[in-house]
Amino acid sequence: MNCRFWVFAACLLASSLGLFADEGHHHDASEKLGAVNFPTSCTPAVQKSFERGVALLHSFEYEQAESQFKEVAAKDPQCAMAYWGEAMSLYHQLWQRPGKDDLKRGHELVEKGRSLQPKTARERDYLNALAAFYGDYEKLSHSQRVNAYAHAMEGVYQRNPQDREAAVLYALALLTSGPEDDPTLASAKKAVAILQKQFDQQPDHPGIAHYIIHSCDNPAMASLGLAAARKYASIAPSSPHAVHMPSHIFARLGLWQDDIQSNSAAIQAADKMSAMHFHTMHHRMHSLDFMHYAYLQIGDDEKARAAMDQLAHISRKDIEDDYQDYYDERSAEFAARYATERRQWKEALVLQPLSGALPHVQATTYWARAVGAGHLHDAAAAQAALEKYDALLEDTRKGPKPHLAGRMRNGRDEAQAWTFYAQDKKDEALKLMRSVADRQDKVGKGETEMPAREMLADMLLDMGKPQESLKEYEISLHTDPNRFNGLYGAAQAAEQAQQKEKAARYYAQLITNCQDSKSDRPELERAKTLVATR
Repeated sequence: MNCRFWVFAACLLASSLGLFADEGHHHDASEKLGAVNFPTSCTPAVQKSFERGVALLHSFEYEQAESQFKEVAAKDPQCAMAYWGEAMSLYHQLWQRPGKDDLKRGHELVEKGRSLQPKTARERDYLNALAAFYGDYEKLSHSQRVNAYAHAMEGVYQRNPQDREAAVLYALALLTSGPEDDPTLASAKKAVAILQKQFDQQPDHPGIAHYIIHSCDNPAMASLGLAAARKYASIAPSSPHAVHMPSHIFARLGLWQDDIQSNSAAIQAADKMSAMHFHTMHHRMHSLDFMHYAYLQIGDDEKARAAMDQLAHISRKDIEDDYQDYYDERSAEFAARYATERRQWKEALVLQPLSGALPHVQATTYWARAVGAGHLHDAAAAQAALEKYDALLEDTRKGPKPHLAGRMRNGRDEAQAWTFYAQDKKDEALKLMRSVADRQDKVGKGETEMPAREMLADMLLDMGKPQESLKEYEISLHTDPNRFNGLYGAAQAAEQAQQKEKAARYYAQLITNCQDSKSDRPELERAKTLVATR
């Protein structure tokens, strides 16, 4: 799975108080979304409202942004950039691919803006660039249109070197374009170079901090995003997504308490936004996802269970149509994660797929079954799980979202590796798991997934090779620091390799990480006993 699934945002400081023209939403005078300066040729009366819409776009608060741009267009029908903004709010870069209805509507909005003959070359640039994405949407693939837009935005950026918004939006376009699994991270590095220069000049801009975090949402660059992560929530505290997004970096760096606090605050921000009659359930689900994972990394299984219960009690009628599948994904992943992170392999083995869910969602359950069967050396169960996974992978390729099949590659290889392991094909298992780990080392795993490198170390430890196992655990702890099972596994491997001091350090770090949790895991109790008796 790719970390591109998940992103964050930020917005502008807006002081006006009023109702949205067509939906009855409002924002209060205390709203804080960040600082945006986006001059237009629209009437001065709508300029602040337009900039508020841009700030909302930068924080991926798309529903609010769309309403704001509609209000601008209602007040100034000749404002071409209002239609650009509304079309931008339908293109959820880094999140979802727009459906046919949104593509058609986006195309119509862009053409409406262009038909008004914008007064400045800069405004024409922005509309023409977006036309590269929405134009020929019935003929060109999504990736072709994404790359065309990125190329067009590069031109906008080059022709308007003093325009901060051009730089920021070009950087976002870079992150969206190119291959998702590029091991060179070329687009991310290029984007962060542009953004860091802007961040130094304007640290309160929501999009700059937001896109720096996303650029750095990988093992190699995560530490470079920490300053932006520390800043972002204070830039746009009125945006639930902006408050959540720092946790992408916190999760990469194993800063679990910061991760939990960010997502707890994000849920509160979502509740406040919900009171204004905006849809926020996707924000809540995303924050619960990160909290669930973080609680498991500090051994607080009770609170992890509570996060699962919160997800389970969400009513489908309260979930936006576009996020029904996302709810299914979270439900399947929470169950799989809760079993595997607690190393309850028999529990993993009897997990049931979510009835009626899309194939890629159901595959998550069979991934967990294969992992559990591998640890239990149950070859028949592992093979059965793998066969189900393969069938669901093929269904995904033939289904309504075939692009998701590519994101199932690592999960499929991990399931195969554990099947090899259960079948006593140890060399094949190690080779395949190592190949997944090598890929993840470069581009990163999903922020809430189990690292393949750690699973490779688990295999080696189970095979009675503590020295080799320790080496892999330590590499894994470098790319995915402070994971509960990574620390405990490294401590065990060091202990078995007669490296007592190193074992003690890893046990001590595990105890420190879990000191504020109510954990009753036997691994933690053993660590405390061993450290106390040294």
